[in-house]
Amino acid sequence: MHRFSLLSLALLLLIGGLMLPVLSVAGAWLQFDAVAGAILREMAQTVLPDYALTSLLLCVSVAIGVAIVGMATASAVTLFEFPGRRIFEWALLLPLAMPAYVVAYAYTDFLQYAGSLQTWLRESFGLQGRLLPEVRSLKGAVLVFTASLYPYVYLLARAALAERAVHLMEAARLLGAPLSRRIRSVALPLARPAVAAGVALALMETLADYGVASYFGIQTFTAGIYKAWLAMDNRIAAAQLATLLLVVVAVLLRVEHAAQKRMRFVSNRGGASNAADATPTQLVGKRAVLAWLVCALPIALGFVLPVLFMLRPLVQGWGSLPWAQFGGWALSSIWLASLSAVLATLLAVLLGFAVRSRPNSLSRGTAQLASLGYAVPGAVIVVGLLIPVGWLQSTAPDLKAGYWVTATVLGIVWAYLVRFSAVALQSVQSGYTRIPASLDDSARMLGTTGLGLLRRVHWPLLKKSVAVAALLVFVDVMKELPATLVLRPFNSDTLAVVAYQLARDERLGEAALPALALVLVGLLPVALISRTLRRK
Repeated sequence: MHRFSLLSLALLLLIGGLMLPVLSVAGAWLQFDAVAGAILREMAQTVLPDYALTSLLLCVSVAIGVAIVGMATASAVTLFEFPGRRIFEWALLLPLAMPAYVVAYAYTDFLQYAGSLQTWLRESFGLQGRLLPEVRSLKGAVLVFTASLYPYVYLLARAALAERAVHLMEAARLLGAPLSRRIRSVALPLARPAVAAGVALALMETLADYGVASYFGIQTFTAGIYKAWLAMDNRIAAAQLATLLLVVVAVLLRVEHAAQKRMRFVSNRGGASNAADATPTQLVGKRAVLAWLVCALPIALGFVLPVLFMLRPLVQGWGSLPWAQFGGWALSSIWLASLSAVLATLLAVLLGFAVRSRPNSLSRGTAQLASLGYAVPGAVIVVGLLIPVGWLQSTAPDLKAGYWVTATVLGIVWAYLVRFSAVALQSVQSGYTRIPASLDDSARMLGTTGLGLLRRVHWPLLKKSVAVAALLVFVDVMKELPATLVLRPFNSDTLAVVAYQLARDERLGEAALPALALVLVGLLPVALISRTLRRK
């Protein structure tokens, strides 16, 4: 009973810590008064329509883009055989290593009016004026997000198609259906739930972004939240915008969960073996070239070209790069990422063990709430943490709550745990699904219970899943920008923050160094995912 009480108390504290940002943002509406109403009316008449319209256009455009690119590439590598297909299977994941804001910096440096391409065209052909559309625009942001986020759709659609599509496509061919009808009537319906889930994930990342929106000057909800808090010093307006953004993200999360359920409903265990017996359709001639281009173009736009664009200023300014400061930025990033990865993984292991040992409503509810954290944008987490801190600072200044949250690692690590504990928990729970429950029963019969069960039975079997969880959290923290920008401790700039600040100051050559370092770190989970897919 005593152990159960301690476990229940720990779970309740965990719920409070993870849900505080969301609860404080929602609770800001309880302070709604005449002043708050006036602020909201003023926002509705001025900036709110722009935020809503821009965010809507951006989301619709990105949804269409990632759906088309993700579905086309997944269909190409799953349903057809053509030269280079096996290379494209893993190469199509490379854009996952590129933070969207790094892609934005790379394209801006190369394509803007004073960039290398337009300068070369003017000097070589005697042309005048602007020769290309402005990169820093809504269209440019759509290109950046589509090139960076299509792998979400590609991964899920590929898994859905590999389940049964090849076998059913072969059956349709034997019945005389032409290729276009097989794709339209067989492949697309099978992949529709996966595409919906992938699009929802991509849109959550789009709405949570701050680097691209701020750098391109796009008036999205996330940019508006930071402007209201940092520029206007208006926490009520920031909380109201954060609530609206949170509602949109909740809708997307609901869509993603519904799509995932549909994916599980249509899956067939026997389909995988049947699909293995069937062979993909062999493409030759123009069709093979077309499939090759469909796969090569997203890789070029989302990874190869941005890396080349960043390497050029890096090589040109090699001697003047801030190598001394780079070591400090890297150490600060590694320190924060390592600390957050260890804590998030430990939290995930303990929560996974609680669900395993006592699968009651409290433990399962805590796990579900922790899983929702990844969907909460960093801007919302920042506002949700700073609102209660500001209140506590004004009512009890001796506690120095503002200092502990904004001047030490406490605030930023707290934000990381809220945001990325879900990543670690998913990996740990996946590891637990591979441990038979009979092992627990056998261990209890031999007298091993409590934490001894975790240490002696579960831990040896969870080591690989725990390592994967720590790696994923580490990489996510290294690339995270919105929360880090506001909550990082004094004199501890990270690679993501420095890359953003240098690019904002038009020092793109210097920004290439930390940006490419982030890309190298991002390649680690890409390699892990590629290895996992090759084993299946």
